Amino acid sequence: MGIFEGRGSTLPVWFMRQAGRYHAHYQGIKRGSDFMSMCKSPELACEVTLGPIQDFGFNAAILFSDLLFPLEQLGMGLSYLSGPPKLEWHLTSLEDTKKLKLVAPAETFYKFQGEACELLRERLPEAVSLLGFVGAPFTLYTYAVEGSHAGNLVSAKKGLYDGRFEAFTKVLLPELLQEMLIQARGGAEAVALFDTAAGELSPGDYKELVVPKITVLLRSFKEKSPETKVIYYSKHTQAAHLLALDLKDIDVIGVDWRCDLVEIQKLLPPQVFVQGNFDPAWLHLPWEILEKKANYYYQDLRDRGLDFKRWIAGLGHGVLIETPETNVKKIVELIQRQKT
Repeated sequence: MGIFEGRGSTLPVWFMRQAGRYHAHYQGIKRGSDFMSMCKSPELACEVTLGPIQDFGFNAAILFSDLLFPLEQLGMGLSYLSGPPKLEWHLTSLEDTKKLKLVAPAETFYKFQGEACELLRERLPEAVSLLGFVGAPFTLYTYAVEGSHAGNLVSAKKGLYDGRFEAFTKVLLPELLQEMLIQARGGAEAVALFDTAAGELSPGDYKELVVPKITVLLRSFKEKSPETKVIYYSKHTQAAHLLALDLKDIDVIGVDWRCDLVEIQKLLPPQVFVQGNFDPAWLHLPWEILEKKANYYYQDLRDRGLDFKRWIAGLGHGVLIETPETNVKKIVELIQRQKT
């Protein structure tokens, strides 16, 4: 549990999308494959996941997969042939929710994720944590309705009140729970719940309609896998959203670069870690500028009283395309020189 317990005096770090298109290792594997095959082949997923650990020395490896697989499991189809994810149909009306049908039992459908976790746990150094991940209910729902989480999400927001969200999550949540459990049983020491669409909601709608689904899911997961940590990351959210969460079953709160880490940490119970929240765009800067910004960033957090022992360093979102690999390597080394 390198990023949680027994981590010593070194500040731990991992990045979302640390295994991705910016990385020559990833591109080398992709030249002989395609995105879906890389995700669904346990051997390829293992290789892609290991690359950033071997090249950059992150303290945690996050399973290379895709958060939209539950939509494929629910019979909505899923393709990446044209680049961005494409579903065969969308939830445009309450009637559409009747078309949601399981493709296969979860144990069969998500077997590739469990096997990839098993391979990774065998090959990762003991001190490196293995993280699984899934999409959060509202984020998966926005994809099911809109095809993405971009734009004004009018149809998705209407669906919170016309029965679509309720009907969708009734089918989704048992399958999402099983996906999390399969990853945990495969060896993931923590499972991240990514809610990249959450900040598009008002705090009131989020608290009333979305938080209860998160609470039910995580309570059920912790009942069945109490030793597995849970990381909840949300994008564009503010303090009011995070205060609405039931934190009993959440071990780490991840936030984007729009939030002040010190203020967010003050809102959290003492047992909950905070993660984030360097702006990913900064990694595109010349190193001499990036180094100065990073050193100021960490000194400012220290001066303002951030508890480094309850912090996992990271970006505010994922590593961006065309990020220089040398900057990734150097920033990881800089972070790991920070003492807790």
